[in-house]
Amino acid sequence: MITVEEAFARINANKVELPVTEVSLAEAVGKVLREPIYADRDFPPFHRVTMDGIAIRYEAYQAGEDTFPIEGLQLAGAPAQTLTNKDGCLEVMTGAILPRHTDTVIRYEDVTITERRGKRYAHILAAPKMRLQNVHQQGSDRRATDLLISEGTLLSPAEIAVAATIGKSSLKVTQAPRVAIISTGDELVEVTQTPLPHQIRKSNSYMLQAAMREQNVLADVFHLIDDKALLLSELQEKLKKYDVLVLSGGVSKGKADFIPEVLQELGVQQLFHEVAQRPGKPFWFGKHAAGPVVFALPGNPVSTFVCYYKYIQPWLRSVLGAAPTWSLQAHLTTEVTFNPKLTYFLPVKLFVASTGIWRAQPVTIGGSGDFAGLLTADGFLELPPDQIKFSAGDTFPFIGFRR
Repeated sequence: MITVEEAFARINANKVELPVTEVSLAEAVGKVLREPIYADRDFPPFHRVTMDGIAIRYEAYQAGEDTFPIEGLQLAGAPAQTLTNKDGCLEVMTGAILPRHTDTVIRYEDVTITERRGKRYAHILAAPKMRLQNVHQQGSDRRATDLLISEGTLLSPAEIAVAATIGKSSLKVTQAPRVAIISTGDELVEVTQTPLPHQIRKSNSYMLQAAMREQNVLADVFHLIDDKALLLSELQEKLKKYDVLVLSGGVSKGKADFIPEVLQELGVQQLFHEVAQRPGKPFWFGKHAAGPVVFALPGNPVSTFVCYYKYIQPWLRSVLGAAPTWSLQAHLTTEVTFNPKLTYFLPVKLFVASTGIWRAQPVTIGGSGDFAGLLTADGFLELPPDQIKFSAGDTFPFIGFRR
């Protein structure tokens, strides 16, 4: 049996190589970028008006002029007009290019507009404080050829917007791994079936599939009964077709727990079996010489939850090429006692105190089989194995399973 830290390290030392693929901009969100994105021109690409109002020469106001004849209108999306009278002005709209020979914008709120003999004039009420007031200057955000988005970025709507503005209709991203989720056990029946008294409906495989979908990984789901010959045949085929196998059940010490033996017979090197943790102690992990990685999780639902979010989710993020997520620490709200010298993943409800500190309220569940108990939890606090008593106010790593 190995520690949680050692298990995490061994898993992350065994990656799968994933190819690069190109997808449309509409399909790219949530995927990991595999090319750097550079500015094709300045951001903004012109002096952009930021307020509806009038555009003047700042020098003219400094020289004592406060009433300006209006020469015309500069709309957003229209080519730049030119101010012909150095003591005149042009009306300008937000988003428009700053007219030529002007350098300052005065808001409509700071002027009055009057008409005399068919000609319109703008009188300034509030003095402009500086040249280029209310102007978003060309290149002030980014310069042409600047790096905008680094390779390895997990693409959000913000990156999609930037890619669109530089004319990228498609992006190179990491191709998602081919994943097979395989539940095992004679006691499991389909969701659509009415279970007999000794049976339960499948749930772990659907949880794992849903969790992976949140990472833009679409997994295929299978079920195998506890028959060694069938397991050998089916898993052999799955190892040929998939990059990652995630099994649920059949890894403990039961008479029908054939998974560790079958995997080793199929040439999957065992890298560990059993982790000093609760829940999820029987966790098995290995790698096939041909490349596929195998995670074999305990069948108890809460154990499956813990093992996925502690180990598989960050591993998937890493093989896709994304940077690790930031880690969150939370303060226990009440004292907890846990005797075994194991890392304990304590179900908790998370909230923010009035001081801005994350607080974790323990949630009581009925053991590692109590899936419904997690409905009131947001994740787990990872409590170290070298303590028995964990005091209120102590801070520990938080592993969340809600967005």
